[in-house]
Amino acid sequence: MRVKQHTIKKQVTVSGVGLHTGVISNMTFLPAPPNHGYKFQRIDIEGMPTIDADVDNVVDVSRGTTLEQSGARVFTVEHVLAALVGLEIDNILIQLDGPEPPIMDGSSIQFIEILDSAGFEEQNALRRFFEVPESITYRDASREVEMAALPLDDYRVTVMVDYNSPVLGSQHASITDISQFRTEIASCRTFCFLHELEMLYNQNLIKGGDLNNAIVVVDRVVEEKELEHLAKMFNKQKVEVRKEGILNNVELRYKNEPARHKLLDVVGDLALVGRPIKAQILAARPGHAANVAFAKKLKRAMEKAGPSHIPHYDPKLPPVMDIAQISNILPHRYPFQLLDKVIYLDETVVAGVKNVTINEPFFMGHFPANPVMPGVLQVEAMAQTGGILVLSTVEDPENYWTYFLGIENCKFRKMVVPGDTLVFKCELLAPIRRGIAKMKGEAYVGNTLVCEAVMTASIVRKES
Repeated sequence: MRVKQHTIKKQVTVSGVGLHTGVISNMTFLPAPPNHGYKFQRIDIEGMPTIDADVDNVVDVSRGTTLEQSGARVFTVEHVLAALVGLEIDNILIQLDGPEPPIMDGSSIQFIEILDSAGFEEQNALRRFFEVPESITYRDASREVEMAALPLDDYRVTVMVDYNSPVLGSQHASITDISQFRTEIASCRTFCFLHELEMLYNQNLIKGGDLNNAIVVVDRVVEEKELEHLAKMFNKQKVEVRKEGILNNVELRYKNEPARHKLLDVVGDLALVGRPIKAQILAARPGHAANVAFAKKLKRAMEKAGPSHIPHYDPKLPPVMDIAQISNILPHRYPFQLLDKVIYLDETVVAGVKNVTINEPFFMGHFPANPVMPGVLQVEAMAQTGGILVLSTVEDPENYWTYFLGIENCKFRKMVVPGDTLVFKCELLAPIRRGIAKMKGEAYVGNTLVCEAVMTASIVRKES
């Protein structure tokens, strides 16, 4: 799995009809900054409201997953989201001039292809995985649905479906690595049973349904008159049934294509948790209602694990900047080089790490019998972190000095002692003007805020 966040290099557009609304829409994928996540934007509505791809914004799961926020809705989002997860894209804005993404061929493959054509861009931020800490389960006895997420340092998904149908029978599908999604799952189309078709049609759904963008499973004997009625319903000259029980001679891409599509839906719906997942996902007889209920359970567990505004530090992942790269930008050297790593950097936010050890030179004279990191050095380390942010705004940072002009509202919340790992976050409070930057700095040990301050700095070009 990728360790850094990614977006696309350029915007790309697909067009087509929505499965349930029948409305033709244009859907444009646009690059987005780190930590943006997945967002939809209804550009056909006044104010162009955005809708976060968040499980708490789900308002309907009757035949697909529908999101609503700020009075705007987007229908049937799961196939698009599955493509983004399968390509390990983290940040993207999806603009729509209609209420529903195009259904295309009923799978995710055409979204994969258009995103491929845009290219991918690595960003200066580590992916913040939700690593499932312990088994999380969901069960709906009435539908015989069972789902589970088991701890795993990877993302694997296994799905079992059983419709008591002589045509489909019991089917399984699985991927052992998310990179397999593109080749094994993305092209698998949505499906429904013949007995559901007229019901959906009468409920004013599947207005954009076509025998080319969905598999219709025929699980009973069909009279010629009904076939004629179906042909009229879908504006076809003739509708036939294959001996395998598939309507209109559609060729299955895999024998277990329905199970594979259910896996696609699981991947798309679980994207609504809001962060890439590391877990073994097991799903028996899943559907959108169960997927969303399970996603909510996962999100609650993720929230319990810690606040999202605190920079996440995973020592197993490579840094955005290591000590050599930091040394090329900052002029500080021993014993005042207090920043070990940069783990996140964008236009307005930086996060860095300082490992506090008993071998720090200041412990020789600062309470040697009771080693406590001096507060002034915590601020200095935080300032150096902010210096990385400020200097990243110029093309040749090695030719600039950073001077701090002021410190306001500085507070020390808890002692920092040997063995602690300090994680700093500095965020610009306003755009940099005339070389002056004002930022809010925070320092954490784990999820505990230990120090905070508002700092003002100036960047000055070195004299030749």
